[in-house]
Amino acid sequence: MNAPTSTSAPTQSRKADHIRICLEEDVQCHQATNGLENYRFIHCCLPEINRDEINLGTTFLGKHLNAPLLISSMTGGTEQAGMINRRLAEVAQNYKIAMGVGSQRVAVEKPAVADTFAVRKYAPDVLLFANLGAVQLNYQYGLDECRRVVDILEADALILHLNPLQECIQTQGDTNFKGLLDKMQILCSKLTIPVIAKEVGNGISAVMAQKLIAAGVRAIDVAGTGGTSWAKVESERAENPLQRRLGRTFADWGLSTAECITSIRAIAPDVPLIASGGLRHGLDIAMAIALGADLAGLAMPFLKAAALSEAAVADLIEVLIAELTTVLFCTGNATLEKLQHSQSLQRLPGK
Repeated sequence: MNAPTSTSAPTQSRKADHIRICLEEDVQCHQATNGLENYRFIHCCLPEINRDEINLGTTFLGKHLNAPLLISSMTGGTEQAGMINRRLAEVAQNYKIAMGVGSQRVAVEKPAVADTFAVRKYAPDVLLFANLGAVQLNYQYGLDECRRVVDILEADALILHLNPLQECIQTQGDTNFKGLLDKMQILCSKLTIPVIAKEVGNGISAVMAQKLIAAGVRAIDVAGTGGTSWAKVESERAENPLQRRLGRTFADWGLSTAECITSIRAIAPDVPLIASGGLRHGLDIAMAIALGADLAGLAMPFLKAAALSEAAVADLIEVLIAELTTVLFCTGNATLEKLQHSQSLQRLPGK
């Protein structure tokens, strides 16, 4: 197989733009929500448990975590991105939670920036996810490139992200998605670590999840609507009026996070499932877990915290853990498993 065409300069520039735009511009969904506003927990006035004995521990893809938290895939490839990833990794290690990195395509094209992703030295015990765009399998990427990004991270699993809308709006985006499922199936059969399929904010339907699981994908990250709109992000970067218009038109396109969780869990009760997309606090996390997710991923809150300091990241995790623990306590559930089977979450009438 030919080596992937080197486009590292524009790829690296795009990474820097993404961080700047996410931190400085309003690129959140405004009309589309995560769907969790349709639910409410049933308060338990007499929990009959000791709050200090609540256990947030869980296991995902065979690895123990102290809390069901994932620092979702964000960045890498620039000096600032390397600093952000280091801060995130060190705090993830301290709290024993999972972490993913941003697309590592730039590290394949420009090996000199691979170190901005190489966080295993800061997080020796953490569940780490490598990351590539699935569409790159149609642009000269194959097993060797996937193994390379896994090796850079010493990763426990490989995320293949699915982002057709983003590629449509991105200037000179990669829009040939034809035949990708077959290529993903071949890759899943040859890699020795699990493959996770992840959207980037527009959601994965139950029908598509079923196809991905049949192809060998071991876990699903739904990444639904309600958070950062990558259509808006790419609209901000667009070099022509047409692309800018597309980004605005499709700013709120997609399936809600809640809808994705419930529909996928109904047809695949045992698949490891990550909820992400518009989760902003521990109450959101608890609702996602109660609906059937195994992990909850957040990106924007962690990006903002990591841009400030390592201490800000730790403070955020402390808050999320306190909020999640409070939900368990006030619903009378001592563990995440009990929360999932307690029927403590009700759908609001008419929703």
